[in-house]
Amino acid sequence: MHQIAILAQALRAHTARVRHQARRDDGYTTETIVVTALLAALALGVVAVVASKVMGRANGIDLG
Repeated sequence: MHQIAILAQALRAHTARVRHQARRDDGYTTETIVVTALLAALALGVVAVVASKVMGRANGIDLG
């Protein structure tokens, strides 16, 4: 029975640590999502500009 009590105490301590960590990181996840979305939108804009420039140059090549 003594081992079960020790195991239960360890489980309670671990649960308390996990809950404390989860409360501390609440805003970090939202901030990460917003920053990632902004960087993805910026990258798409850069790709669109570069693709437009490349297509313009490719269409300007005289093959004949």
